[in-house]
Amino acid sequence: MAIPNLPEEYDQLDQWTTLMMLYNSALKEVQTRVNILSDEFQHINHYNPIEHVKARIKTPESIVKKLKRLGFEATIDNMYRELHDIAGIRIVCSFTSDIYYLADAISRQNDVEVLMVKDYIANPKPNGYRSYHMVISVPIYLSSGQVEMKVEIQIRTIAMDFWASLEHKIQYKFEGAAPEHMRESLKECADMAAVLDERMLALNESLQREEKKV
Repeated sequence: MAIPNLPEEYDQLDQWTTLMMLYNSALKEVQTRVNILSDEFQHINHYNPIEHVKARIKTPESIVKKLKRLGFEATIDNMYRELHDIAGIRIVCSFTSDIYYLADAISRQNDVEVLMVKDYIANPKPNGYRSYHMVISVPIYLSSGQVEMKVEIQIRTIAMDFWASLEHKIQYKFEGAAPEHMRESLKECADMAAVLDERMLALNESLQREEKKV
């Protein structure tokens, strides 16, 4: 297996279960870090920036399908080297400012390496999709030493998450070929959600300014 720093005894174990154990460990590591940042933010600012967090591991079927779509053979080595989203965490925040705060706080941790960033908030997809994506490498400390594992983090507001959930259902229902009127309606909804996020953020900032006067 092309994972550095694994002890020799791991060679005798099932490679798939080993890899899944490592990805699950990486998810736990990132979740803990996010929870600590949330606690600190709440302590300083007196509100929780995170509405909820969802973690998941890609299914074997999804992994094989994506490798084939990218032109790679479905092997353990290719899974580890070529795929960045086997382990994924989605963080849903109250406001867009919380998204950038969390992304910056995570990226500044000394033992975290940011491998990739895609800011679909500043640059939405043509269909209206908005979210902040980052792929990071985090250390997992085994009895034998340190192993680096990749985790994809998606950070979005409640409105962005609501839109993305409906868009996913529609695309799944029509197998990626949704009717034109639905695509147009989704784009309009995405634009309205973006305006809502902007107005809610402005209201919250006004509220914070008023609270500081008291």
